[in-house]
Amino acid sequence: MNFVLSSLSEGLLWSIMAIGVYLTFRILDIADMTAEGAFPLGAAVVVSQIQAGTNPWIATLLALFAGMVAGLVSGMLHTKMKIPALLTGIVTLTGLYSINIKIMGSVPNLSLGDSSTVFKQLASLGLTNEGAVFSFSLACLLLVCLVLTLLMKTEIGLVLRSTGDNIPMSEANGVNVDTMKIVGYMISNGLIALCGSLFAQNDGFSDVTSGTGTIVVGLSAVIIAEVLIHDLTIGGRLLSIGIGAIVYRLIILNIYEIPNLDQNLVRLFNAILLALVLFAPELQKRLKIRGLKLRNE
Repeated sequence: MNFVLSSLSEGLLWSIMAIGVYLTFRILDIADMTAEGAFPLGAAVVVSQIQAGTNPWIATLLALFAGMVAGLVSGMLHTKMKIPALLTGIVTLTGLYSINIKIMGSVPNLSLGDSSTVFKQLASLGLTNEGAVFSFSLACLLLVCLVLTLLMKTEIGLVLRSTGDNIPMSEANGVNVDTMKIVGYMISNGLIALCGSLFAQNDGFSDVTSGTGTIVVGLSAVIIAEVLIHDLTIGGRLLSIGIGAIVYRLIILNIYEIPNLDQNLVRLFNAILLALVLFAPELQKRLKIRGLKLRNE
C-alpha cells in the first residue's frame, strides 16, 4: 500500500512540473529547455535556505520565486534579444548549472539531513510520511489548477492564450506579445522550480544534475493526457495532466521491474517511451482511435 501511495505521490509531484511545461509547450507554442535548469534551481534554493534556518514554507516560496526569475531571463533572451526559443532554454540552463552550484555552496549536491521540511511538518500532525507527501502534492496540484484556471479566464489569461494561438492577430489587436511570452515563461518555470523544491524536500537532498530528463517527463505527461482524454476545458486539461503524470510514473516503475535490467539502459528506455508517446497522437489518427471525450464541442 505504501508503495502504491508513494508512486501516486511522485506522479502528483511531477504533474506540477508537467503543467509548467504545458504552459510553454501548448499555451505559448514554445519548446522551452529552461525546465532542466529551473528544476534543480528550485531544489538548490529550498535546501540551502532550509539549512540556513529559513522556515520550509518560506523557503519553498523562495524557490518558486527563483524559478520565475529564471523564466524572466529566458523570456528576455527570447523576446528582446531575438534568440530562438530552443537555444534560449539551452543558454539559460547552461548558466543555471553554475548558479545552482554556487547556491549550494560550491558543491554539486547538498543534503537536508535532519532539517525540517513541509512534509515533516505535515507528518507531525499525525500523518505517515507517504500520507503527508500524497496529501500535500494533491492539494498543491488542485491549488495550481484552480489558480491557473481562474487566471486563464481573466483578460490576461485570454491574451496569453491568444499569443500562443496567433501572434499576428494578437499584435493587430494591440497585444504586447513579448510581455505575454515573458509572463508565460515566468509562470512556467516558477512551477517547475516549485516541483524541484518539493522533490528535494521529499528526497532529502538537492543535486545539480536532478533536472536532467525533466522535460521528457513533462512532455510525456502532457501527451499522455491529451491522448487519453479529449475536448476538455482549460481546468479539466490541467487536471488531466496530473493523470498523465501518474500514468507515466507507473510505466517507468514497470520498466524498473524488468528482471536483470541493465541500469545503463534506463535512459534509452525513457527515450523510446517518449518517442512512442509523441507518436501516439498520429497513431490515433491512423487507426481512427478516439480517446475519452468528456464534453461536447
